[in-house]
Amino acid sequence: MKQSRFSAFKRIGLISVLAACFVTHAYADEYADVMQLMRQGKHADALTKADQYLSGKPKDAQMRFLKGVIQRDAGKASEAIATFTKLTEDYPELPEPYNNLAVLYAGQSQFDKARAALEMAIRTNPSYATAHENLGDVYAKLASQAYNKALQLDGANTAVAPKLALIRELFNPAGPRSAVAAAPVAAAKPPVAVPAKDPVTTAPSKEPSPAPVAAVKEPTPAAQPTNNSASSTKEAQAAVQAWASAWAAKDMKAYLGAYSKDFTPPNKLSRAAWEAERRNRITTKNNISVKLENLSITVSGNTAIAKFKQDYRASGLSVSSRKTLELGKYGDRWLIVKESTS
Repeated sequence: MKQSRFSAFKRIGLISVLAACFVTHAYADEYADVMQLMRQGKHADALTKADQYLSGKPKDAQMRFLKGVIQRDAGKASEAIATFTKLTEDYPELPEPYNNLAVLYAGQSQFDKARAALEMAIRTNPSYATAHENLGDVYAKLASQAYNKALQLDGANTAVAPKLALIRELFNPAGPRSAVAAAPVAAAKPPVAVPAKDPVTTAPSKEPSPAPVAAVKEPTPAAQPTNNSASSTKEAQAAVQAWASAWAAKDMKAYLGAYSKDFTPPNKLSRAAWEAERRNRITTKNNISVKLENLSITVSGNTAIAKFKQDYRASGLSVSSRKTLELGKYGDRWLIVKESTS
């Protein structure tokens, strides 16, 4: 990963913070003023204005994010790392601070730390395409380091040089093509297969998934008769609303009971690990608000698709996103079998 690959930090950072800010209109002028100073290259003035704002609102995630971007642009990498690290501790739900931490670590050739940060970003939001791309670059750089070490230990190993040359060409596409890089493609296959989903820092549990929290035994959706009536739509809509209400009320039994035994947790987590993670994130918040807008339900047999805009607020954090839930009919209940956020 060349520095140029991660020179998009400023673009990524500004887009990310704007996406987080659009639900917080009350202080839009302050954000705009700071960003204008950043665009003008007046980093000291931008940092002063950000600090003045944060003196009265120290928990404001959006302005703290901007402060980290300013520090990075001003060449204060260590301070930016401290700012984004603190953000990940206070707001572990946000993937962007992890991504920008990885950018900073990559700029210092700390690729193991960059990898760990990107894995956390993807674990938080599996649909975060930027983090996936950056993780691929980090894996390539780690592979490059490993191949270099292999050549140092065994310079006669002819299988390593073509792989190393291929990675170098990947990050220097305009550079001269070496004779080694011209080796047959079969001999120079990329050494690292980038996973489609994020790897996690620790291996996922091998234990079988526990039974769902709901007390009702769930027959499989296929065992249920097809029902496309309006009543099914209303039932599915009520199930989605009940799920959101349980989340906001921090009623973990009702919240976890809204998920089917067939629900596949993200990031290769076991059901037990996923439930523990959700309990920790939900019960540690002082107050939670979950509002659903433009909820639409499409029912086809024993499957329902719910699409809506979700406004989430908790402990000073405001996030708006589009969410899709896939539900299955289990007896007389609609339960979540899949969820995705964009």
